Amino acid sequence: MENILIIEDNQDVNLMLAQSIKSAGYGVKSSFTGIDGLNEIKTNSYSLVLLDIMLPYKSGDEILKEVRQFSQIPIIIISAKDMISTKIDLLKLGADDYITKPFDLGEVIARIESNLRRYYISNHVPDSDILPLLKYKDITLDENNKEIKINDCLLYLTAKEYMILELLIKNQNKVFSKANLYESIWHEEYIGDDNAIKTHISNIRSKLKKFNPNENYIETVWGLGYRLFKK
Repeated sequence: MENILIIEDNQDVNLMLAQSIKSAGYGVKSSFTGIDGLNEIKTNSYSLVLLDIMLPYKSGDEILKEVRQFSQIPIIIISAKDMISTKIDLLKLGADDYITKPFDLGEVIARIESNLRRYYISNHVPDSDILPLLKYKDITLDENNKEIKINDCLLYLTAKEYMILELLIKNQNKVFSKANLYESIWHEEYIGDDNAIKTHISNIRSKLKKFNPNENYIETVWGLGYRLFKK
């Protein structure tokens, strides 16, 4: 199991994040001071760190600077500071991502998954296995980093949402029945409950619309299933 370390001094925020991350299937450890958080990183193995900036005893930027001297573990900053200059400075120090408070828990989970995928790929895939980018309309799919962009803007998807859209983009002229999609993504026998498919398709459409409200991407073929709209 991948373990996530939360370094956040606000107990309510820390608990809320921990519960959401546990529900997504990850192990979680909470630290409430900068010193405790840094000691956790030094003494235990974590897959990713969620790091607040304003922490007692040692600030988040101090932690980030010190950790980057010995580890490239993915670090996502979660902070109420929303100034562009602050974000740029922290990204230059070595942060992998930046989320501004207040935040959406779904986005936090999606960014965790995205950063874990990117870290895994960058550390495990040899250059000879790098795959070409896939294109559909203004969407670019990078299988190497497991990222999807619309006009160079990163689209944050859950793991299942990514897998569904990837499958459709790889098979742009094929109509997938609900059973096809379910069995391809969940690797379980489809027993007729299509709520999971409908919910995930709806979520993907909603996220795509936010980036380009004037474009249609996923077509419902009545009585058959789903496919991408023909260009």
